[in-house]
Amino acid sequence: MKSFVSIGMFVVVGLLAAYFIGFRPDLATDQVGYDEIQEGMNQRIILKFSHVVAENTPKGRAAERFAQLVKEKTNGRVEVQVYPNGILYNEENEMDALIEGDVQMIAPAYSNISTMIPAWSAMDLPYAFPNQQAVEEAFDGEVGQILFETLERRKMKGLAFWSNGFKQMTNNRNPLKEPKDFAGLRFRVLPSRLLESQFAQLGATTVEMPFNEVYRNLEAGLVDGQENTLSNITTKRLYQVQRYMTLSDHGYLGYAVIVNPAFWAELPPDLRDSVSEAMTETTEWINREAVLMNQQQLIELRKSGIRIYELTPQEKQRWMKSFEPVYEQYGGQIGAELIGNIRKLQNKYTP
Repeated sequence: MKSFVSIGMFVVVGLLAAYFIGFRPDLATDQVGYDEIQEGMNQRIILKFSHVVAENTPKGRAAERFAQLVKEKTNGRVEVQVYPNGILYNEENEMDALIEGDVQMIAPAYSNISTMIPAWSAMDLPYAFPNQQAVEEAFDGEVGQILFETLERRKMKGLAFWSNGFKQMTNNRNPLKEPKDFAGLRFRVLPSRLLESQFAQLGATTVEMPFNEVYRNLEAGLVDGQENTLSNITTKRLYQVQRYMTLSDHGYLGYAVIVNPAFWAELPPDLRDSVSEAMTETTEWINREAVLMNQQQLIELRKSGIRIYELTPQEKQRWMKSFEPVYEQYGGQIGAELIGNIRKLQNKYTP
């Protein structure tokens, strides 16, 4: 019993000594276990950026560049976490995820937006933009302004238009030189009624399919062909499962960078300005880089074994004539103002 009492007195004396020597909380600041790194984590704002393509595509590279610029310009106070290849959300559910606040930023293709907002079908009109200059004028002018206004009505905020490039046709059956060459072929398309009608005008059928499923469905022969940019054809190795490619430049593939408006409004003004600045710089960079990237990848594709055919001006005119009924069919849902602006650009830039 005496031994237990002795031990107890020893413990008490030790604790009292520790207290008076100085091993006790700082009563003046009342802070226990202060950790500067932990405090920094509590103040950091996380921006989740979800997209569906590979990191080495124009959009993938732009997303990574944007994340780095935001880190630099905000001194790490805003962290952009990029989720590529549809690992968080795919084309079918990314806009709902944004609206619900499950992610803060997405960059869907125009076709995907058109499933919710029909006016965005304007960007899928065949031969809407004769060249890159027309595309950039559309982004920076009334076309871009009108389209961003439609997003606001659906609880989304448009920040930028990112380029990928002009679309080309590929397939496994035969070279595509004339509209009649499409008859009986089955093509993968983005979810867009307008794109379905585009191929219907050529006598082909379509299948809607997420981008990350295209390769294996082409390989299995479930579809004969698809339309895409040179960068997407290269980075997803679609040339390995396609025999023919036609350089048609018949449509334009790009992305709208969209942010959740509640998240955007809650950003402190100084951080919002920094993120906006990062977005502007990234947009200028990627819209130049996409052109160069597609040029380089055409050189690579010429070495890949896929047979490449480039439309003559006369053949392109016949394709354009075949697609003209699509403008009449979708003019009502796109709206006269958008159609009118696109026609002006066509007249301005068509030789």
